[in-house]
Amino acid sequence: MLDTNVVIGLLKKQSTAVMLVEAQNFSLNLAAISQITRMELLGFPGLAHEEETAILEFMSHCCVLGIDDRIEQFAIKLRRSSACKLPDAIIVATAYTQQLTLLTLDQQLVKLLESGVDISA
Repeated sequence: MLDTNVVIGLLKKQSTAVMLVEAQNFSLNLAAISQITRMELLGFPGLAHEEETAILEFMSHCCVLGIDDRIEQFAIKLRRSSACKLPDAIIVATAYTQQLTLLTLDQQLVKLLESGVDISA
């Protein structure tokens, strides 16, 4: 599953994003994104028509995962146990509940994922 910053990086052909997905043997046809990522990408202020077209083309190859009750509950627990921002908590919860690896360039989020935050309470 791709975090918003990875999608932006891929669209801009940034080496860090490209290297991250190449290291995971990434296939766009198998990629998933959160409904939150779709909102973040398309809701960007000042989004040019060409950028929107590129985003829509990219997303046409991805599975967009919606927010359900399990994701909501996991995100709530994650927010209570960490300083994770709500959009990030929803994206992490989506990946976790769908048993997907989350690819992100957000170093704070990487640290959170690596720390194994306990959300069982």
